[in-house]
Amino acid sequence: MTTREAVQDYYGHQLTGTADLKTSACCDADAVPSWLRPLLAKVHPEVSDRYYGCGLICPPLLEGCRILDLGCGSGRDVYLLAQLVGANGTVVGVDMTPEQLAVARRHQQHHAQQFGFDNVSFLEGTIENLEQLPLEAGSFDVIVSNCVLNLSTDKAAVLRGVRRLLKPGGEFYFSDVYADRRLSESIRRDPMLYGECLGGALYWNDFLRLARAAGFLDPRLVQDQPIRITEPQIAPLVGEARFYSATYRLFNISELEDACEDHGQAVIYQGTIPEYADRWDLDQHHSLESGRVFPVCGNTYRMLQQSRFRDHFTFIGDFSRHFGIFAGCGTSLPFTANGGDSGSSQDGSDADPVGCC
Repeated sequence: MTTREAVQDYYGHQLTGTADLKTSACCDADAVPSWLRPLLAKVHPEVSDRYYGCGLICPPLLEGCRILDLGCGSGRDVYLLAQLVGANGTVVGVDMTPEQLAVARRHQQHHAQQFGFDNVSFLEGTIENLEQLPLEAGSFDVIVSNCVLNLSTDKAAVLRGVRRLLKPGGEFYFSDVYADRRLSESIRRDPMLYGECLGGALYWNDFLRLARAAGFLDPRLVQDQPIRITEPQIAPLVGEARFYSATYRLFNISELEDACEDHGQAVIYQGTIPEYADRWDLDQHHSLESGRVFPVCGNTYRMLQQSRFRDHFTFIGDFSRHFGIFAGCGTSLPFTANGGDSGSSQDGSDADPVGCC
């Protein structure tokens, strides 16, 4: 049995609901905000009971968007997103497990009656071969995925397919499981650990390399949380490896650079994103308080200006000047002013190892 067949069997036959999971890896890592709870309450119980996500993949400003959910399973996130995009938006779910898709499709009419519109569709296929599905290149505003990339047997192909399908300025917003090291062969080949979202988890730095190779040069970490593996039959199998659920956002913006460059720019958040009147977080290092001038690197400037967020910001500056690397981004001039230790910054102080993004 191939890895793909093992995953299909695990999610199609061995798991009948969330309670069948043997670890806490595939579960919501984030508290559901109060404004989303009424929307989740409208999702059919059978759909919710077969949910195996590890995060919350509902970024703001989705009304009217066209969204693709990779590895949609029984469709919980599809039906949640369907309410957020509204009657003028669409959500397409892709999954390779017929049993999961059968649940999603069985309740499509139920949700249409609940919402007052039917704006979803489901396709059977593998996320490594998106080009074989009837999906037009450059046709999606947002692509999401919830604890599925780790199950893929060709993660680089998935990222390439995502970039092909996103519109310019579109966003890949997804949650997944990552490891603090490259996993041993014994962990990666264990069918149960793979099905539980551990065996296929990428070493976080290898994920960043794959993302950049696919053209997403500046991945942004939105939030993360350690996964505590306390099950006595599981912990010995993973040894010293540590796992984390994390949400990233990747923007399809061709002008992004592989480092945060300083062009003397800043933005002002207008406080107009619904549910985020006082503050909105682009990622872990950019918490934007409304009304405050916030200096940003060129990449952050472009992410906000060339995406669906543009109307909610005032933009200061342009790209006519360059002041070097953006301060605190984990990269500094390798030479000292007086020819001293190359491990120090230009002013002679130690280089800051902590990146801003």
